[in-house]
Amino acid sequence: MSNQNSKSTWRSRLHEIIYEADTRAGKAFDVVLLIVILLSIAFVMLESIRSIDRAYGEVLNIAEWVVTILFSLEYIARIITVRKPFKYIFSFYGIVDFLSTIPMYISFFIGGGHALVAFRALRLLRVFRVLKLARYLGASDMLSSALKASRAKISVFLFAVLILSVIFGTLMYLIEGAESGFTSIPISVYWCIVTLTTVGFGDIAPVTPLGQLIATFIMIMGYGIIAVPTGIVSAEYTSQVNKGAPKAPKKPYPNTHLNSQSCHNCHADKHKDNAEFCYNCGYRLHHDV
Repeated sequence: MSNQNSKSTWRSRLHEIIYEADTRAGKAFDVVLLIVILLSIAFVMLESIRSIDRAYGEVLNIAEWVVTILFSLEYIARIITVRKPFKYIFSFYGIVDFLSTIPMYISFFIGGGHALVAFRALRLLRVFRVLKLARYLGASDMLSSALKASRAKISVFLFAVLILSVIFGTLMYLIEGAESGFTSIPISVYWCIVTLTTVGFGDIAPVTPLGQLIATFIMIMGYGIIAVPTGIVSAEYTSQVNKGAPKAPKKPYPNTHLNSQSCHNCHADKHKDNAEFCYNCGYRLHHDV
């Protein structure tokens, strides 16, 4: 019985260190883990530089194995300390932890470690867990909704741009010809899209006065075209913000003095001076009470 209690206590303490950051040990664990993650990403980047890889390949390989072993121990510890291991293993972060740890073991047995470097770069996603950034990703729901609401308008706009690109590309093919690099209509359409988006690779350029005049028109038109999708998404985002904003009553407390204190939960303001809870959502206004 005492062994079970000690085992439970040991697992609970380890769980507190790994999954919670409100203790000194938990904060230290997160800081160390963050440093190891950033170092591992630095090792992956340095290994991709051939000159550095040739000169310090062995050192980087040893460092990568040290990082991999540390991540493996952390992965095992996370599985041991949770009540439902499979829930963690098949969760998003569990899959990221596994994919970012397994490449070195695969390269040890079958080789080809460089081909799996992309999976090792997934370790950077673990920064979201360490810094607890996932809670702030909820704010992106509004932007996602705006993009979904704009997709019909943007699709029509992109289709119109594609039609213009085909028309102007065909026109440039007839004006410039193969001598100027416009060897086919698809190549000319490619040039038109590159010019219209103001990318300008410079691999193909018009040489005739008429072709240069049309290119000038396409360039000027490109600046206006770039602004259209931004305006569409911005308008939808503003609409989403207005829909999601809490609507406080005009006079929540008639005949009383109101202050400018804002609720931490719903951001409603104009509360009574002596109010303890938000009139809109009921959230406690004074956390020190």
